Amino acid sequence: MKVKQINSLTQVDSVAWNKLAGTAYPFLRHEFLMALEQSGSVAEQTGWRSSHLLVMKENELLAFMPLYLKNHSRGEYVFDNQWAHAYHQFGLRYYPKWLAAIPFTPCQGPRICISEHVDQLEVSRLLFVYIKENAAQKEISSWHCLFPDQQQVELFRALGLGIREGVQFQWFNKGYRDFGDFLQTLNASKRKMVKRERRKVSEQGVEMIRLAGRDVSELQWRIFFRFYTMTYIKRGSRPYLNLEFFLACAATMSDRLLLVLAVKDNSYVGAALSFVGTDTLYGRYWGCLEEYNALHFEACYYQGLDYCIEHGLKRFDSGAQGEHKISRGFEPVTTYSAHWLRDEQFAKAIEHFLTEEQQAVQLYKQEASTYLPFKK
Repeated sequence: MKVKQINSLTQVDSVAWNKLAGTAYPFLRHEFLMALEQSGSVAEQTGWRSSHLLVMKENELLAFMPLYLKNHSRGEYVFDNQWAHAYHQFGLRYYPKWLAAIPFTPCQGPRICISEHVDQLEVSRLLFVYIKENAAQKEISSWHCLFPDQQQVELFRALGLGIREGVQFQWFNKGYRDFGDFLQTLNASKRKMVKRERRKVSEQGVEMIRLAGRDVSELQWRIFFRFYTMTYIKRGSRPYLNLEFFLACAATMSDRLLLVLAVKDNSYVGAALSFVGTDTLYGRYWGCLEEYNALHFEACYYQGLDYCIEHGLKRFDSGAQGEHKISRGFEPVTTYSAHWLRDEQFAKAIEHFLTEEQQAVQLYKQEASTYLPFKK
């Protein structure tokens, strides 16, 4: 087996890539990552230089890892700015660094896709050796793997990487027959709150429409993009993604898209876009022009819960942050990242930091669980 590095997904066969990626997790699909590249959302100019690793045996693709050379830490959702600042204080360069992640996507999933016919630990070790050797040659400070699934976390532990923990809030479908069945599991006050929020949306004259990706027109995609852009403009920043990215996804993976549109007086007033996995709905992007009472909760959460129940999906991963999700039935779950730093002194210091941080994260998760709205 040999490791090959490529700087574009055009350099790998999409069928072979997707055979390893599978269908459960949409963000590893060749179509999704290619849309990021071809739209220019991911490029050297935006600080995301594609550096993907392939494991080959002759002409057969046995494994791959999406990898990017980064000169900043934006769009990652695992924050290491303090680490970069500490490097700077000691006269060292933290950037460039290597990042194994799905750009702008804080959703857990595989980060190394490996053929079932080869040993996972052996392949992972081969990739790690390649990364360490090339980091020394190219003066790259570190390698970071963000939001790997639980199985691969154990692989990274076995390789000696530092493991960092975080918390997100996700909803789990416990065999609910319909939304009302889910509501019956909540305590009285939270059940009333959810009903009140859903009622407020309709009382404002707002109607919700759910569209599968194949049924969304180009005009509706352009309207959605306007809403998505407004989310960033309101915060005084620029969006990571452009219209070309969304149109590319619509053209190549429409079966993985779910668009929720809010309509008032025959005009669109808001929208939320999710990606559909085999057993999980991934809520990703939202926006509106004007604020309507409880519209965010309806478009981003309740419509997604309805969809999961109707289609038998087991989980709703609505992304990072959001303690307000707890009272609406989203449970705290542990997320992970793995880290290797070439400088041994900094590696020891950060290992100590991760140990202390992990204790605080676990306490936070325990406390967050006490606010869950379910009946005792």
